[in-house]
Amino acid sequence: MSDSSTRRVLGCLATALTMAVAGTVTAAAASTSDEHSAGLREVMFVGNNWDGTADVIKSGGDFARIGRVNVIPDKDRRLAEIYLNPVKLAFFLGIRQGPGEGHDQFVDDMYATPDGSAMVVSRPSFADVVSIDLATGGINWRFPVSGYRSDHMAVSPDGTRVAVSASTSNTVHVLDIATGEQVGSFKTGDKPHENVFTDGGRYLWNMSIGEVNTALDDPFWDRTKGDRRITVVDTKTFRQVKVIDMRRRLDAFGRSDLSDAVRPVAFTPDESTLYFQVSFFHGFVEYDVAADRITRVKTLPRNPATSEDRTTWVNDSRHHGMSMSPRGDKLCVAGTMDDYATIVDRASLRESPPVTASKPYWATVSGDGMSCVISESGADSVTAIDFATGRKVATVAVGDHPQRVRIAHVPANWTGPSAR
Repeated sequence: MSDSSTRRVLGCLATALTMAVAGTVTAAAASTSDEHSAGLREVMFVGNNWDGTADVIKSGGDFARIGRVNVIPDKDRRLAEIYLNPVKLAFFLGIRQGPGEGHDQFVDDMYATPDGSAMVVSRPSFADVVSIDLATGGINWRFPVSGYRSDHMAVSPDGTRVAVSASTSNTVHVLDIATGEQVGSFKTGDKPHENVFTDGGRYLWNMSIGEVNTALDDPFWDRTKGDRRITVVDTKTFRQVKVIDMRRRLDAFGRSDLSDAVRPVAFTPDESTLYFQVSFFHGFVEYDVAADRITRVKTLPRNPATSEDRTTWVNDSRHHGMSMSPRGDKLCVAGTMDDYATIVDRASLRESPPVTASKPYWATVSGDGMSCVISESGADSVTAIDFATGRKVATVAVGDHPQRVRIAHVPANWTGPSAR
C-alpha cells in the first residue's frame, strides 16, 4: 500500500475513533449505572504470575486487599498432560527459563465477565485461557490457544469478548467471554503481545514484539528479532484493515537507533494519538494516528544503578507499563529496569520526580481516575501514585511477582471463593 493510501486509511480510522468518543462516554455512564443496580462492586484484579493467584483489591482509597483467587485449581491435571508430551514439556521448560526468569508463568492477564461472576485469565505456561467462577473457585471453561504460550489480553468495551495473544503461533484468538467459544482469530507479526480495542470495539490493534528471549540484543543482531508490526483488524470480519511498520516511521523521525518492537501503549481519550514504549528504551514515543507519523520521542532519566548491559534486561524491556489519566493530560510510566515510576505532563512531556519502585511491570488507572496503579513485581506489591501530584499515596502487599493490574467488577459482598 502506498504512503498516501496509508494516510487515507489511518485518517478514516482516526475520524471514526474521534466520533466514537461521545458515544463511548455515554455508554460507560450507562454501564456504571447498570453495575450499581446489579449489585456489583468495582475492584482491581492483580495477577500474581509466579504463584498462580490473583488478588482482588479496592479500586481506590487505601487499595486494601479484599480476597484472593487461585487461578490454577487444575494444576496437577495440566502438569500431567505437559509431562506426557515431549513437545509441550520443552516449551513449558523454555517458558520457565526464558520469559519466566526461572519461574513458571501461571497468570499473565485477567478480566471480569460483565455480570461479575467470573474471572477470565490467560495462563502462559499452560497455553490457555480459563474462566474461574468467583463464587466457587472452579473452572467454567477452558480454551487452549494455538501454539504453546498465551499472553496479553484485551476485553471489548461491551465486555462480551476477550482477545488473547498466542505468542508462539503468531495468532490472536477472540473469544466469547461467557462461553469461551472462539468467535474469530487473525494472524499477526512475530510474538503478538499487547491488544487494544478501539472505536467502541470496532477495531482491534495488536502489537507484535518479535523474539525477546535471546541474548542477541546488540543492535547488530536486530534482524534476528523477527517481524515486528502493528496489525489492525475489523472485529466483525477479523479482516486486516492496516499494518503499521514502525521501523519506517522511526527512521523517518531520525530515530533509527530505537527498536520497532512496540510494547505497552496508551491512546488519548479521543484515540487520535498513540503513546508507546519500545524494547531497550528508557522513554516512550508519540504517534499521530491520522497523519501516520511519529511526532515526539521522550527520553526519561536513567537510574545510575541500572546495568547498561542490554542482555540483562528482562525480555528486552527497559521500561514496560504505561497508562493515561482519564482527562488525557498525564501519562504514567513504569520504568521497569530503572526501578521507578513517574507521571509525565502530556503537553510539555515534563516528568515528575521519580517514585522509587521495585521492578514496576505495569500501570493502570484507578477506578476513581485519580491515581496510577503500578505493579511492583520485585517487591510483591502494588503502589498507587497520584496523577495530580506525582506522589505515592498507597502501597498494598500482594502475591508473588504481580504483573497485570485491571479494573474489574465483582458482587458487592464478595470476599473470595467459598471453600470446596
